[in-house]
Amino acid sequence: MLDTKARRIVQPIFEGVAKLFIKYNIGANKVTLLALVVGLLPSLFLLINTNKFIPILFLWLSGFLDAVDGTIARKTNSSTPFGTVMDIVFDRIVEVALIISLALKYSTYHLSFVILSCSIILSMTIFLTVGAVSNKVSEKSFYYQAGLMERTEGFIMFTLIIIFSNYADLIAFVFAGTIIFTAIQRFIEAYNHLSKREFIQRKK
Repeated sequence: MLDTKARRIVQPIFEGVAKLFIKYNIGANKVTLLALVVGLLPSLFLLINTNKFIPILFLWLSGFLDAVDGTIARKTNSSTPFGTVMDIVFDRIVEVALIISLALKYSTYHLSFVILSCSIILSMTIFLTVGAVSNKVSEKSFYYQAGLMERTEGFIMFTLIIIFSNYADLIAFVFAGTIIFTAIQRFIEAYNHLSKREFIQRKK
């Protein structure tokens, strides 16, 4: 939701940083790779018992770089299908690493993080499948389905788990619930969008 609604507010910041990377000839794919490396650091810092705000800082820095890489690609007209693959796959790697480290560090039951992982798989399956079969173009390089739980909200939930670690399992259950709600949103939206497209194609 915030990725869609608040993007216009923070986009000038992304634009400014993107110009800096472009000035030094650092392309979008290199920034995507940098976002992956930075995004894996929170998991490491959690496991070696650093101050809680260090992994939070690097988590949000990775998210910031993840937004900047797309801005660079658009400004330099260098968006590629493989760049999109890198972006999506690296995002999931960061999330998987973080979920594992949070479960090992803070979870009592682990079931909460298993359900969280399954909910992400469900939501991303719908998201990617609709993107693959849809020919609608958005600001992204694929058909982007908005929803209640997007990446920024996910980072907020991960941050809450780290800060309020005594309630990690409860927050993980809430996190999973909002992702499942988003998956339902996306499924309904996909039905409406694709049904409308099929109707138009039949009329032709």
